[in-house]
Amino acid sequence: MADISAQAVKQLREKTGAGMMDCKKALKETNGDLTEAMDWLRKKGMASAANKGSRVAAEGLVDSYIHTGGRVGVLVEVNCETDFVARGDAFKKLVQDIAKQVAACPNVEYVSVADIPAEISEKEKEIEMGKDDLGNKPANIKEKIVAGRIDKRLKEMTLVDQPFIRDQSITVEELVKQSIATLGENIKIRRFARFVLGEGIEKQESNFADEVAAQMGKN
Repeated sequence: MADISAQAVKQLREKTGAGMMDCKKALKETNGDLTEAMDWLRKKGMASAANKGSRVAAEGLVDSYIHTGGRVGVLVEVNCETDFVARGDAFKKLVQDIAKQVAACPNVEYVSVADIPAEISEKEKEIEMGKDDLGNKPANIKEKIVAGRIDKRLKEMTLVDQPFIRDQSITVEELVKQSIATLGENIKIRRFARFVLGEGIEKQESNFADEVAAQMGKN
């Protein structure tokens, strides 16, 4: 078994946010391989998260993030089980990271696929089933292709399925599960709202050439 240095443990802890003893154990289990140790911790975190997923998370934070000179703003609510965890720096950082993620993902409308209304899913299916490239395919093959495309499309609309902006190797869902493993509590992204300056306002558009012509006509 490879000797596990304090520097290796520190590096793994910085990359994953996991506890020191968990990082040390992960490196021992993977013979000191940093990449494999990260995967080991990720799997451990998912298992831990699954065990805590049914516990009530009614505490937490509502936080905001303002980006690009006040032109984009986000409000997000993330829940945990206790006020003690909600007041901790690790949880606050998680909530801020999630708010920044929302700001960086203009096409995201829902927290998870389960939150997407059935009529939206049906509309996507209708669009995909009518595409020309599926016209000559057998019905069973067509259904499988459409199911795959719809799954991909719906995930593009959901926050938890996005690659995490600080680490593209994990999704937001995996980020939350890692935090559950680290903090020891169930954590849920409950809702978010994204505001873009001027969105929905019909702006008056002027034609510079017409304005010049009109002005010349007056003179």
